Amino acid sequence: MLEFHLGTILFQLVVFLVLMIIVTKIAIGPVTDMMKKRQDHIDQQLNEAEQSQKEARELLAKQQEELKKTREEAHLIIENEKKRAEAQAQEIINQAKARADRMIEEAKLEINNEKAKAIASLRDEVAELSMLLASKVLEREVKKADHEKELDAFIKQVGDRL
Repeated sequence: MLEFHLGTILFQLVVFLVLMIIVTKIAIGPVTDMMKKRQDHIDQQLNEAEQSQKEARELLAKQQEELKKTREEAHLIIENEKKRAEAQAQEIINQAKARADRMIEEAKLEINNEKAKAIASLRDEVAELSMLLASKVLEREVKKADHEKELDAFIKQVGDRL
Protein backbone atom coordinates (compact mmCIF):
# COMPACT_ATOMS: atom_id res chain seq x y z
CA MET A 1 0.00 0.00 0.00
CA LEU A 2 0.82 3.51 -0.27
CA GLU A 3 2.19 5.36 2.58
CA PHE A 4 2.55 9.06 2.84
CA HIS A 5 5.12 10.59 5.03
CA LEU A 6 4.76 14.15 5.82
CA GLY A 7 8.51 14.79 5.97
CA THR A 8 9.10 13.27 2.58
CA ILE A 9 6.24 15.22 1.06
CA LEU A 10 7.48 18.45 2.58
CA PHE A 11 11.02 17.69 1.44
CA GLN A 12 9.86 16.92 -2.07
CA LEU A 13 7.74 20.07 -2.08
CA VAL A 14 10.72 22.23 -0.99
CA VAL A 15 12.97 20.57 -3.57
CA PHE A 16 10.33 21.10 -6.23
CA LEU A 17 10.00 24.79 -5.30
CA VAL A 18 13.77 25.27 -5.23
CA LEU A 19 14.06 23.55 -8.61
CA MET A 20 11.27 25.74 -9.98
CA ILE A 21 13.07 28.87 -8.77
CA ILE A 22 16.36 27.66 -10.23
CA VAL A 23 14.73 26.70 -13.54
CA THR A 24 12.93 30.05 -13.65
CA LYS A 25 16.14 31.94 -12.99
CA ILE A 26 18.42 29.90 -15.20
CA ALA A 27 16.25 28.63 -18.04
CA ILE A 28 12.94 30.48 -18.28
CA GLY A 29 14.36 34.01 -17.84
CA PRO A 30 16.92 33.71 -20.63
CA VAL A 31 14.49 31.84 -22.89
CA THR A 32 11.88 34.52 -22.29
CA ASP A 33 14.47 37.24 -22.96
CA MET A 34 15.57 35.42 -26.08
CA MET A 35 11.97 35.04 -27.26
CA LYS A 36 11.33 38.72 -26.53
CA LYS A 37 14.45 39.68 -28.50
CA ARG A 38 13.34 37.39 -31.31
CA GLN A 39 9.84 38.92 -31.24
CA ASP A 40 11.35 42.44 -31.30
CA HIS A 41 13.58 41.43 -34.19
CA ILE A 42 10.60 39.98 -36.12
CA ASP A 43 8.54 43.11 -35.36
CA GLN A 44 11.42 45.28 -36.56
CA GLN A 45 11.74 43.25 -39.77
CA LEU A 46 7.98 43.45 -40.34
CA ASN A 47 8.09 47.22 -39.80
CA GLU A 48 11.04 47.50 -42.19
CA ALA A 49 9.20 45.34 -44.73
CA GLU A 50 6.07 47.49 -44.41
CA GLN A 51 8.20 50.62 -44.75
CA SER A 52 9.97 49.16 -47.80
CA GLN A 53 6.64 48.19 -49.30
CA LYS A 54 5.27 51.68 -48.63
CA GLU A 55 8.37 53.25 -50.22
CA ALA A 56 8.07 50.87 -53.18
CA ARG A 57 4.42 51.88 -53.67
CA GLU A 58 5.36 55.57 -53.45
CA LEU A 59 8.23 55.07 -55.89
CA LEU A 60 5.96 53.14 -58.25
CA ALA A 61 3.34 55.90 -58.09
CA LYS A 62 6.04 58.52 -58.69
CA GLN A 63 7.45 56.56 -61.65
CA GLN A 64 3.97 56.11 -63.10
CA GLU A 65 3.36 59.86 -62.77
CA GLU A 66 6.71 60.63 -64.40
CA LEU A 67 5.92 58.13 -67.19
CA LYS A 68 2.56 59.81 -67.70
CA LYS A 69 4.22 63.24 -67.86
CA THR A 70 6.85 61.91 -70.27
CA ARG A 71 4.16 60.46 -72.50
CA GLU A 72 2.27 63.76 -72.45
CA GLU A 73 5.47 65.66 -73.29
CA ALA A 74 6.23 63.23 -76.11
CA HIS A 75 2.68 63.66 -77.41
CA LEU A 76 3.06 67.45 -77.27
CA ILE A 77 6.41 67.26 -79.05
CA ILE A 78 4.91 65.06 -81.74
CA GLU A 79 1.95 67.40 -82.17
CA ASN A 80 4.24 70.44 -82.32
CA GLU A 81 6.46 68.74 -84.89
CA LYS A 82 3.41 67.79 -86.95
CA LYS A 83 2.22 71.40 -86.86
CA ARG A 84 5.69 72.65 -87.73
CA ALA A 85 5.94 70.17 -90.61
CA GLU A 86 2.52 71.21 -91.86
CA ALA A 87 3.53 74.87 -91.63
CA GLN A 88 6.74 74.14 -93.53
CA ALA A 89 4.80 72.22 -96.17
CA GLN A 90 2.35 75.10 -96.49
CA GLU A 91 5.25 77.56 -96.73
CA ILE A 92 6.85 75.46 -99.48
CA ILE A 93 3.53 75.32 -101.31
CA ASN A 94 3.10 79.08 -100.94
CA GLN A 95 6.62 79.70 -102.21
CA ALA A 96 6.01 77.39 -105.16
CA LYS A 97 2.75 79.18 -105.96
CA ALA A 98 4.46 82.57 -105.70
CA ARG A 99 7.26 81.36 -107.99
CA ALA A 100 4.73 79.96 -110.46
CA ASP A 101 2.83 83.27 -110.36
CA ARG A 102 6.08 85.18 -111.01
CA MET A 103 6.91 82.86 -113.90
CA ILE A 104 3.42 83.35 -115.34
CA GLU A 105 3.75 87.12 -115.00
CA GLU A 106 7.16 87.03 -116.64
CA ALA A 107 5.78 84.87 -119.45
CA LYS A 108 2.86 87.29 -119.89
CA LEU A 109 5.29 90.21 -120.03
CA GLU A 110 7.42 88.36 -122.57
CA ILE A 111 4.33 87.53 -124.62
CA ASN A 112 3.19 91.15 -124.47
CA ASN A 113 6.68 92.31 -125.50
CA GLU A 114 6.73 89.86 -128.39
CA LYS A 115 3.21 90.91 -129.33
CA ALA A 116 4.23 94.59 -129.25
CA LYS A 117 7.27 93.77 -131.40
CA ALA A 118 5.06 91.84 -133.83
CA ILE A 119 2.56 94.70 -134.00
CA ALA A 120 5.37 97.22 -134.55
CA SER A 121 6.84 95.00 -137.25
CA LEU A 122 3.41 94.61 -138.81
CA ARG A 123 2.90 98.37 -138.74
CA ASP A 124 6.20 98.85 -140.45
CA GLU A 125 5.24 96.33 -143.10
CA VAL A 126 1.79 97.90 -143.52
CA ALA A 127 3.40 101.32 -143.92
CA GLU A 128 5.87 99.88 -146.38
CA LEU A 129 3.11 98.18 -148.32
CA SER A 130 1.03 101.33 -148.24
CA MET A 131 3.93 103.29 -149.65
CA LEU A 132 4.47 100.59 -152.27
CA LEU A 133 0.82 100.70 -153.24
CA ALA A 134 0.81 104.48 -153.36
CA SER A 135 3.89 104.46 -155.58
CA LYS A 136 2.30 101.93 -157.90
CA VAL A 137 -0.87 103.96 -158.07
CA LEU A 138 1.09 107.08 -158.86
CA GLU A 139 3.21 105.33 -161.50
CA ARG A 140 0.32 104.57 -163.69
CA GLU A 141 -3.00 106.00 -164.19
CA VAL A 142 -5.30 103.81 -162.41
CA LYS A 143 -8.76 103.13 -163.44
CA LYS A 144 -11.33 102.49 -160.81
CA ALA A 145 -11.30 98.72 -161.42
CA ASP A 146 -7.51 98.56 -161.29
CA HIS A 147 -7.53 100.59 -158.10
CA GLU A 148 -10.00 98.16 -156.43
CA LYS A 149 -7.94 95.21 -157.67
CA GLU A 150 -4.75 96.68 -156.13
CA LEU A 151 -6.58 97.39 -152.87
CA ASP A 152 -7.89 93.80 -152.67
CA ALA A 153 -4.41 92.45 -153.36
CA PHE A 154 -2.99 94.75 -150.65
CA ILE A 155 -5.62 93.65 -148.10
CA LYS A 156 -5.00 90.03 -148.96
CA GLN A 157 -1.25 90.50 -148.58
CA VAL A 158 -1.72 92.23 -145.21
CA GLY A 159 -4.17 89.51 -144.10
CA ASP A 160 -1.67 86.76 -144.99
CA ARG A 161 1.02 88.37 -142.84
CA LEU A 162 -1.23 88.77 -139.84
